[in-house]
Amino acid sequence: MGKEEISTTKYLIHAQINANGIVEKPDVVGAIFGQTEGLLSNDLDLRELQKTGRIGRIKVNINSRGGRSKGDIVIPSSLDRVETAILAASLETINRVGPCEAYIQVSKVEDVRAVKRKKVVDRAKEIYAGMMDEVTPESLKMIEEVKEAMRIHEITDFGDEKLPAGPNVHTSDAILVVEGRSDVLNLLKHGIKNAIAVEGVSVPKTVAELTRKKTVTAFVDGDRGGELILKELLQVGEIDYVTQAPRGKEVEDLGKDEIMVALRDKVPIEQMFHDLGIKVEPKSEDKMVVLKNILTELEGSGNAEILDDALNILKEVKVENLYDELKRINNHPYAVVFDGVVSQRLLDIANDKGIKHIVAIRSGEIVKRPEKVKLITR
Repeated sequence: MGKEEISTTKYLIHAQINANGIVEKPDVVGAIFGQTEGLLSNDLDLRELQKTGRIGRIKVNINSRGGRSKGDIVIPSSLDRVETAILAASLETINRVGPCEAYIQVSKVEDVRAVKRKKVVDRAKEIYAGMMDEVTPESLKMIEEVKEAMRIHEITDFGDEKLPAGPNVHTSDAILVVEGRSDVLNLLKHGIKNAIAVEGVSVPKTVAELTRKKTVTAFVDGDRGGELILKELLQVGEIDYVTQAPRGKEVEDLGKDEIMVALRDKVPIEQMFHDLGIKVEPKSEDKMVVLKNILTELEGSGNAEILDDALNILKEVKVENLYDELKRINNHPYAVVFDGVVSQRLLDIANDKGIKHIVAIRSGEIVKRPEKVKLITR
């Protein structure tokens, strides 16, 4: 799975497909997009949902036997529960795949977070029981007093601008960007140690550089000032998620429950752009992860996948037929992933067709590398 699927997937839609004829993965994916298009509102258009990262890459595993095809479909969703259920139900309206009569039945919608929640709760109970064995009620008050005093000392100066920050900003893969020192202190008070403050509407260079290295959530005040800081962050940094204090409140005033609700309800930046009607390309590094995962899936199969810019399969062929297929294809391929060796001839046709990425096991003798084609090998 790609980064967006790992980080934002809430549900997995599982469905079975049966077809009276021989069909392949690209036929199934094409039917899913084609026959659900216009069925639901624009908010639930599959192509738009996939462009904004709210629907992941559709996985199809299908086998043919005795002139019939049967298989499984998995669709990762970061939509809410109701929207995911509607989308799942829409799959069952599909009645043809390619030239063949077919039907799809949803078997289940899996909440991928439920298992994690149970593990967290069970482990928290164990940890809490151990804590209570060691700590007496009289000492709890003393511990809280000491912790309160320590939080002031925990705050650090980060970067050349000496920005107020929690002690874990250096080491954490994920950080929170907030407005001021008081916000950092309030988060420290509630045990959150990976926040850094911009200290004003103008975003410092240190924070802009940090956003390119870490997973970043902008946690802003619920007022006009918070919106201004968010706009500046979007212009100079790379934000992954956004959340706001309740309308009219500031981060420095929030209690622990309000902070946890705000962090739980953060939205991916792509979703925010989608809600505002702004089209945005997925980050190129996210696509790289997905392309490499596809190569891992194909390794040992002798197959090649030709993909569009949303990384859906346009065509799946045997590697020995790849060159001829690329010569014929006209529907704007974006990438080719295959279980084989890249040749000069293949690079040249990829360049002619405007293909941006070639992903393969290894590279052969390459004399001239086209500038516009990125070559990725094992």
